[in-house]
Amino acid sequence: MVLPILDEEETLPELHRRLDAVLGGMDVRAEMVFVDDGSTDGSADWLRRRAAEDPRVRLLRLSRNFGHQAAILAGLEAARGDAVVIMDGDLQDPPEVLPDLVDAWRRGGDVVYAVRDGHLGDGRLKRTLASIFYRVFRAATSIDAPLDAGDFRLLDRRVVDELTAMGETHLFLRGLTRWLGFRQVSVSYRREARYGGAPKYSTWRSLRLALDGLTSFTAAPMGWMMGIGSAVATIGFLYAAYYVLLKLLVQPESLVPGWTTLLAAILFLGGLQLFCLGLIGLYIGRIFEEVKKRPRYLVQETVDGSGDG
Repeated sequence: MVLPILDEEETLPELHRRLDAVLGGMDVRAEMVFVDDGSTDGSADWLRRRAAEDPRVRLLRLSRNFGHQAAILAGLEAARGDAVVIMDGDLQDPPEVLPDLVDAWRRGGDVVYAVRDGHLGDGRLKRTLASIFYRVFRAATSIDAPLDAGDFRLLDRRVVDELTAMGETHLFLRGLTRWLGFRQVSVSYRREARYGGAPKYSTWRSLRLALDGLTSFTAAPMGWMMGIGSAVATIGFLYAAYYVLLKLLVQPESLVPGWTTLLAAILFLGGLQLFCLGLIGLYIGRIFEEVKKRPRYLVQETVDGSGDG
């Protein structure tokens, strides 16, 4: 189990209790790799105490908040199991789905992703934006990403090894696991409401993740901008032909000079050009960050199941 957490002190006792109950009824040997992504509450202290009591609990404490995807990667690189389950620590992904994921893996699935049949705890805006993003992502790339699947999934050891061997700085693990191929199957589940506390993954962070995913897998948006620019130029030419030629030849008295149309055209074209330049700059910025090859995360502290640091 890889469980990224951020300020989940009030959720951790219930999370551990439910994981303990589920794993106790399964024929598996398991470890729980909690990745503390820069928590400022007592999450790390609670996990240290639990690791001293439960040999299955391991703590990776990052030196600061590196982001959700980097925290998952840290857990994947530390995990030792034949199969690894990624699950958020807020209990919206219920531990009771674990037996279904493991059963599908034992039947031959290399990637078993959990597909939501409900969206409890997610606002309408977030659900709408997610639905739009996945449809745009599938249209712009060759990656057939499932519409209602997040990071909650089981990965076979072969998939984990291939995934952690990639050196990308901006991670979009949902797309990468799909891109890797192997045999991928799904398991349906009902997402639960958040157990306690406030959501740590805001709509803005979700938008940033969506942007990372899109720019990591395709350069199609730059092609779209070229198409939009061509369309705007064509519309401008046709409008000029209509306004100048037709009006001049048929209704010359209606050709009244004015600044409103000219100003609107300049502002529209200027805004479009700035948007296109910003999009190009975004891709250049991604190149700049990738070539530096900085570590994607830093581990400040590791506590094994024996309680030893």
